[in-house]
Amino acid sequence: MTTPKTPNILPPPQYDAAFQALEGAQRIVLATHFKPDGDAIGSLLGIANALREHGKDITAVVDEGVPGYLRFNPGSDTILGKLTEGEFDVFVSLDSSDEERTGEAGIYARAHSKVVINVDHHPTNTCFGQIHVIVPSAVSTTEIVFDWLNHVGLPISENVAIPLLTGLVTDTIGFRINSVTERTLEIASILMHAGAKLNDIMARTLGSMSWKSLQLWKLALPTVQIANRVISAEITQEMLKSAGLGQYADTAGLISFLNSVDESRVAVIFREQTDGKIELGFRAKPGYDVATLALSLGGGGHRLASGTAINGSLEEVKARVMPLLYAIAMAEPQL
Repeated sequence: MTTPKTPNILPPPQYDAAFQALEGAQRIVLATHFKPDGDAIGSLLGIANALREHGKDITAVVDEGVPGYLRFNPGSDTILGKLTEGEFDVFVSLDSSDEERTGEAGIYARAHSKVVINVDHHPTNTCFGQIHVIVPSAVSTTEIVFDWLNHVGLPISENVAIPLLTGLVTDTIGFRINSVTERTLEIASILMHAGAKLNDIMARTLGSMSWKSLQLWKLALPTVQIANRVISAEITQEMLKSAGLGQYADTAGLISFLNSVDESRVAVIFREQTDGKIELGFRAKPGYDVATLALSLGGGGHRLASGTAINGSLEEVKARVMPLLYAIAMAEPQL
């Protein structure tokens, strides 16, 4: 049975304490969540490149490494796909609402580091670690990294600006979500002035798809159904194998596509895992909250984008979760 998580009351971002810990460290490890998206890799490389330029010894890691479509980011070739050795003074966790999200790399990093710094923008963050740089109002973790670097006076070079803008673009879906503000665009402008090319980043992320991903869409789309304003799809292990994709394949593009259907208010993808669990990805239209449901099921995320994983078969999990989603989608929107 999944144990619900309860987010802690978050303190103000501890920019100075976090930087002081890094300044006093000889060896630093950075990690982000498995199945990384643009914000995960962008925040990881943004702070990694900035600290390397500051003279720090940095180890950066994410389970299974960097997805192909994000490897244009400078420094992506330095990110390890696993972590099995080394002792560290500080571990910086990026864009992960809870410890489990950092996967095997996070398990090793926490066990072999003296201090954990938690850098994240998810409102469901469980406040793990000793030092917290958590800003739920930020549209992306790269926005937090941008503010942190400015606060402590570290320069934003082109190699820092590109991954930071990558995270900003991808987590706002090209500046289209309702939490985008004038300041979001101001930050983007500053990063562009530092050398990040917006059109290139948009084309490589939002306007890019691999052939294998398209094959997965082809297999998954026949499972799509809509009822009570909830649109759903299924991805089985057989589909992933047929498409030539592994366990860590990114399906964010598919659920965003489903969420664009006019008649739906909530979208969900049920995805079989190899550990006997079903991974759930939720998306919602403005006015609807899927984060509370994800949190109650042991996951987390944002009001409009969240997820979790539940033990059980595909049919068992669907029977449990779909009525809960119907209740959300059929309610009056809270705008």
